[in-house]
Amino acid sequence: MSDPSRGGPNPLFRHFCRARRGKAQGSAGLSRRGLFRVGLLAFISAYAGRVRFAWGRVPRDVFVMALQSDDIISLDPAELFEFTGAEVAANIYDRLLYFDPDDVETLKGGVAESWSLSGDGRVFRFKIRAGIGFQSGNPVTAEDAAYSLQRVVLLNKAPAFIIAQFGLSPENVRDKIRAADPQTLEIETDRAYAPSFLYSCLTAAAASVVDMRLAESHAENGDFGNRWLRTNSAGSGPFSLRAWKPSELIILDRFEGHWRGASVMKSVFIRHIAEPGVQRLLIERGDIDVARNLGPDQVVGMKDKPGLRVRHARKGSLYYLGLNQKNPHLRMPQVRKALKYLVDYDRLAMTILRGTAEIHQTIIPGGYLGALEERPYQWNPEEAKKLLAAAGLGDGIELSVDVRNTRPDLDVAQSLQASFAEAGIRLRILPGDGKQVLTKYRARNHDIFLGRWGPDYQDPHSNAQAFASNPDNSDQGRVKTLAWRNAWEIPELTHLTEAAILERDRARRIADYRDIQRRELEDSPFVVVFQEVDLAVERADVHGFVMGPSFDTVYYRGVVKDQ
Repeated sequence: MSDPSRGGPNPLFRHFCRARRGKAQGSAGLSRRGLFRVGLLAFISAYAGRVRFAWGRVPRDVFVMALQSDDIISLDPAELFEFTGAEVAANIYDRLLYFDPDDVETLKGGVAESWSLSGDGRVFRFKIRAGIGFQSGNPVTAEDAAYSLQRVVLLNKAPAFIIAQFGLSPENVRDKIRAADPQTLEIETDRAYAPSFLYSCLTAAAASVVDMRLAESHAENGDFGNRWLRTNSAGSGPFSLRAWKPSELIILDRFEGHWRGASVMKSVFIRHIAEPGVQRLLIERGDIDVARNLGPDQVVGMKDKPGLRVRHARKGSLYYLGLNQKNPHLRMPQVRKALKYLVDYDRLAMTILRGTAEIHQTIIPGGYLGALEERPYQWNPEEAKKLLAAAGLGDGIELSVDVRNTRPDLDVAQSLQASFAEAGIRLRILPGDGKQVLTKYRARNHDIFLGRWGPDYQDPHSNAQAFASNPDNSDQGRVKTLAWRNAWEIPELTHLTEAAILERDRARRIADYRDIQRRELEDSPFVVVFQEVDLAVERADVHGFVMGPSFDTVYYRGVVKDQ
């Protein structure tokens, strides 16, 4: 195959040209539109910036991955709150602490090499690792760490609650989060929380350490560099951001001075490929190293193919339906419960989501402290009809569902449309790209939202707070949890959820979270249906690609390829 830097045609660019003439026939049964998109992306990618290689001949020091990445809204750690953005940030920024991907209860030092707690349980101290530098050349100090956490609270974007929930506010955060000296960070909380709770929060993307001097050099109108950091990076992680073309391409370059040692991979290319069939074509041809969004049908045909390896990893992410309580029909308890009987869980698990999800109906994912594996609901349209009749809706109702226009989400929505119809519910599907759907959901303008939720840190409170806490249900509410997004006013459950983080006795804390889960199972505006299993196919010569239990424990630094 020719190298485009020498003027030869890129093999996928040839597909692009043939697709335009209407003559392309994909080996995986791809449409002309699909091949047009593959070729177009390859053409853009191969000629953008400093990229000079044919996708069919990926160099040994370059890692190329296909991933549905249209959900990214921002790459600023103080603002990002989407799956792909958090994954990319995890490879650009270092955090104070990490958890072991193989044992989530084991903490490891990141920017912080050690940590301790005061006798009264309210002052957490972190010793910053000596000799760490940012990609800009600036040293990493306790002042940078304090600034990074302060700006999360001060900017008050979607992830602000992760840090603010410890009694921190724009008015006090500069006093409560402080650099005691150049290498010592202190966090003073309002109450004596379970220590593991705070430590878990510091493994979240919001706790990424940002280069204060670089961010402030790009600040506009007191925004702490937020506008600039949406599309640029200021980290100390193993890679820096070279380019991001939304819904097309992300390019990362390795940081030679990373404190853990430079990655073997010189660059990482993340190509937005929405169609699973296209991803399959690319991985089989060797044009990419890893395919991340293949469906069960594609994987079944690839399990025994020489040169490929199928990977599975149970994630903490949950598939769920969010039912907006602003809708008068969805506000009825009978309707909410009826919908739980109108999901054909087994059929979805065995067909559309085969190998990529496990049935799970509680708000805390399996593997987390206190998680329940109870499954009281199953496909039962007759029971659903009885509930709807009891609500005076025996003639049926019309509802809409907002869903990302990618697979398998659209397939799941279509299955729900058919199963809901069995009880007289006419479900209108409203597809959109990830950004459009999330923006509408966060504005509380939906009927039903179909999507995924992943814990922000490895503690059950991450999901309990999201699904079972809503301290202010007004449209101006500061804590924008999932309960808030669905306008669910729950003062008692909010109190129980907040009390659980102060319980230091492990057994009692487990009992608290099980009580919360059972209350949600009985009546809530959430229909939790599955726990995600991350599925990927990688080239057999690729090693060291980490797929951890969280959506942002996906690491590229250790990737190597056989020579």
